[in-house]
Amino acid sequence: MSPFAIQLINGFKETDLELEDKNSFQALQQLGAIEELEGLWKLKSLFRVGQLYVNKEGRGFVEAQTKEQKDLLVEAQDMGEANPGDDVVVKRIIARRGRASAKVQLIVRKAHVFQIVYTNRNASDIFEILDLKTGLSTHAKMEGMDLKAFKLGTVLKVDSQTEEVLEVFGDLSDPKIDEKISLALYKRANEFDEDCKTQALEVEQEVTRSEHPNRVDLTYLDFCTIDPVTAKDFDDAIYFDMETYTLYVAIADVSHYVDYFSPIDTEAKRRGFTTYFPHKSFPMLPRQLSENICSLKPQVDRLAFVAKIELNKESLLPMKEEFFEAIIHSKRRFNYDEIDVIIETDGAKIEKEHEKRILDYLLPLQKITARLRKKRLGDGFDFRSEEIKLSIDANHELKDTSIETGTASHSLIEECMLLANQASAKRFEYGIFRIHTPPQLAKLETLLEELASIGLFVKEYEDSPSLIRAIQKEADSMNIASEVDSMIIKSLKQASYSANNEGHFGLGFSHYSHFTSPIRRYSDLILHRLIKAQLKEDEEQNEYLLRNIEPLCQRVSELERESTKAEWDFRDRKLARWAQKHIGEEFKAHIVEVGENAKAILETDIEGVTVNLHGDNVMLFDKIIVRIDTVSIAMAKIQAEFVAKREKEIMEL
Repeated sequence: MSPFAIQLINGFKETDLELEDKNSFQALQQLGAIEELEGLWKLKSLFRVGQLYVNKEGRGFVEAQTKEQKDLLVEAQDMGEANPGDDVVVKRIIARRGRASAKVQLIVRKAHVFQIVYTNRNASDIFEILDLKTGLSTHAKMEGMDLKAFKLGTVLKVDSQTEEVLEVFGDLSDPKIDEKISLALYKRANEFDEDCKTQALEVEQEVTRSEHPNRVDLTYLDFCTIDPVTAKDFDDAIYFDMETYTLYVAIADVSHYVDYFSPIDTEAKRRGFTTYFPHKSFPMLPRQLSENICSLKPQVDRLAFVAKIELNKESLLPMKEEFFEAIIHSKRRFNYDEIDVIIETDGAKIEKEHEKRILDYLLPLQKITARLRKKRLGDGFDFRSEEIKLSIDANHELKDTSIETGTASHSLIEECMLLANQASAKRFEYGIFRIHTPPQLAKLETLLEELASIGLFVKEYEDSPSLIRAIQKEADSMNIASEVDSMIIKSLKQASYSANNEGHFGLGFSHYSHFTSPIRRYSDLILHRLIKAQLKEDEEQNEYLLRNIEPLCQRVSELERESTKAEWDFRDRKLARWAQKHIGEEFKAHIVEVGENAKAILETDIEGVTVNLHGDNVMLFDKIIVRIDTVSIAMAKIQAEFVAKREKEIMEL
């Protein structure tokens, strides 16, 4: 459901509205569908807002929002111009045949504003326009232009309502078009508007300590950052006081530079997240902020929002947690590879004095975080799925791939960030939480039935956590840990943002939020504002934030999914282009999904190439030989033919 729909249910002030929702607000006023009660606008009792679902018979319904309500039936003639998936306001009408019914009054958010399509000729040489996402035939028109004149494979952005061409992207033969397609399909933005650029240029370029007398001066502490080699924005820096066992997690103070309702804030809320492609990032904030004044660069003063966490030396449990605004001066920017070497050699080759001071706490901290990780995994889970990194050349062609695995340096930083994220979540009963609800036992038992086909059995378990651990233990003994973990992850619910705390199942935490990455996640910026409003006892800000926290959580959860889908879509397009060059070739592979939609992963130098298989008599994890049959560059799909089973039919057990 859209954030505006949630506001209509919970109540809102007119000043809370996003610009895009003001026309809907005025239309609802004219319809007499909303009323102002105790300073908040809400829907009247005869009206309801929700997503329109349509069944195969063409009848729609809007789901109930409370236990007391019933789903409302919407007959085809009462839908107006609404389409499946649209958020609509409906008005209850006299029940038909005893069923609670309604009629659409207003579309408050369309599910599909535009389509990405391409020109094609089918097997019968008939010209057609195909939806790039579904592969289905659709329509498009362009004033003064016959679309048949375009080169076949031309990609167009089309208004879903008018069918007018809004933009010509180029053609599918050009690998550089993949970036445009993936961004457009999932509504990810590239360039910033002029007002954002102007505001970004007006932001200060350096921090002057005297201008911030109320901040805690931590510039004397030997903070450092640890990030990937390619990182350009540094969200977090750490320092550990060995004497008091106090961890300082300093986070870029984005909320100081990004005011409520400013052009940058409005755009950041619209983007929600930085989207990462292998060759380029599409930042949530203008680079003047994300890669400069907000970034915790070494050897310069920077404003930070700090979580200070004192640990018990024996149990490592937090004894005291506090948050405050500070100024820091990072002494060194490390990358993960450097830290891994330092850990392996115990810092033997480090000679610079300031680096030695950092290692005096960093090396012991690494051992402490290893203890924290071991303790955490007693309650949470370690899912050993592999992340594939693509390398793209100047022509946007796939060069090679590599598998990224977590190392000691990754774990060091991760455990520090987890402590800060937990500490931030403990401050609230109602706010913004990162939640991961427990899986249904039935789903895991279905997975267990699937795994039984390859001889993986679990007989004794009490609940979902014990079943997962038992499956992982068996998978370890059969040497298929990462493959089975991938299947477990698919059976779990997605993590999301919520105004109510429901805990984080995967991590095993009772309280968890996202505090540590406000440069690239709007959720963290919201949390910083909430904590600051709490610290400053600013009731007006606090009341505004909490009044709108549910729609904000909904917004960032949706935007996170869209950003991730864009990243996956781009990856799949590059892998499809690689496969197109290998049509007709045979490859070793292993089965990862069975049934009608059987899938196999190729065993090649290029990691992560997943092919769709025609339904053959194969079993999970069978080792087979396949031949690449057809490739759809438009839909980024690879079809392969089963050739034969290999001598060892099952992966090494």
